[in-house]
This record gives sequence, C-alpha cells and structure tokens, in this order.
Amino acid sequence: MDQSVGLADVRREGVAPSTTPVRVDHQESFGADAFARLALELHDADGMHETVGAVVQFALQAEACSYAGVTLTVRGSREIAAVTDPLVEEIYQLQSDLGEGPLMTALSEGIAVHVPDVAAETRWPAWAQRLGPYRVRSSLHVPMWSGAQLIGVLSLFNTAPNGFSTDDEAIAHILARHASIAVAAERDGETMNAAVDARKLVGQAMGILMERFDLDETRAFEILKRHSQQTNTKLRDVAQELIETRRLGDLR
Repeated sequence: MDQSVGLADVRREGVAPSTTPVRVDHQESFGADAFARLALELHDADGMHETVGAVVQFALQAEACSYAGVTLTVRGSREIAAVTDPLVEEIYQLQSDLGEGPLMTALSEGIAVHVPDVAAETRWPAWAQRLGPYRVRSSLHVPMWSGAQLIGVLSLFNTAPNGFSTDDEAIAHILARHASIAVAAERDGETMNAAVDARKLVGQAMGILMERFDLDETRAFEILKRHSQQTNTKLRDVAQELIETRRLGDLR
C-alpha cells in the first residue's frame, strides 16, 4: 500500500467511539477464558462497527493502554472504524497530514510497530515532534490479517513512556487475530448478502422483460447484460433502474 495515501479522505461516518464493553476484571489473568468471552461478544455483535467497537473496549481492559483504535482497509482506502476517544482520531489525522508515523508504517508494510518512548523516537521525527501536545507517550500498532490480506491495524496508546511490556505485545497480537477473524466474517457476510440482493434484483428485472416482451429467461438476461456492458454499469444497477423506472435505455 502506498504510504503517501493519507487518511484525510477517511469515511468518518463509521467511527464508533463507544460500545458496550466486554466486562473483564483488571486483576484477572487474560488467558483462554477472557478471550473466549471476547469471541462470544464478537459473534453476537451486530454489524462491522459494533464488532470493532467491542475489540477496542476489550483492549482498554485487557491491555496496559489508555486509548485504542482500529483502522480498516476498504478497497484501497482507509476507514477509522472504532476509537475509544476522539484523541485517537486526531493522532491518526496528524499522521495523514505529515505523511509519516507508526500507523502509516504498519498499514503500508504490514508489520507490528512499537513506539516505546515518543520523546526518544527517531524513525518519524516530524511526527514525534508534533505529538508533544497530545497525551500519548508510547504506542503499539499491530496489523490485522485475513489470510494474506491486510485488513487493518489495531492501535494501542499509553500516556506513559514504556507503557507496553512483552506480555502486552503478545496479548495485542492475540487480540488483533480475534478482531481479524470477526471483521473478515462480517465482510464475508456483507458480501454474501449483497450478492443475494443483486440476484434478487436481476431476477425481478428479468421478470419484467419476460412479461413485457414475451421473452424467455436467457434472452431477458442477455438484454440486461448487454445494456450493462454498453453503459459500463453494474448489472445490479441496471436491474435496479429497470425495476424503479420500468425503462431501460431504448426499451420501453
């Protein structure tokens, strides 16, 4: 992914600053039981943004972090899908404006990026200098993978330097994996639902053509397909047009 592509055109209507968190005792050891409960929470989540919202809220309790966020990749663009505080959005936007920063590197290279101490950071000097007014002194950014596809990054922030231990990093990777599975499942479900809806629309449009012009299914589909190719319009949209207007190009 081109690191020069910023976050300025991010679709912010998807931001979910809060959701009902998974209830976890801070004193509890975050082993299999805690993550099993997270898996159930993600399974019950209603939609993509509630899913990632549950992830970042869980991170606040399972990790030594003050803030958390998830950025997803969506058809070549980036979407801030969930944050626990508006401050995280500001930090993301700062990196977009500067064209550098740990999140940008994690997204473009698909690697985990740990910033132990912002004040001592030299990899992104402009970012480190501009981060001064913010309440963040260390951060951790872990890529989220679905197979070989990078689908996002889980970001954790701490108000103190050296806020993340080796154990914290290990938990972050496990949490990112759970989030990846949940997000991939949500996307697969959305894609499947969209495909079913498209087939229904095409079927309805074919029925209109068959009734109006006394055509069989094959001929009706060929007309829709030809119009789609001639107008460079998706077949689903061609069908929608015919259903809504009862017109299709020169056909009446």
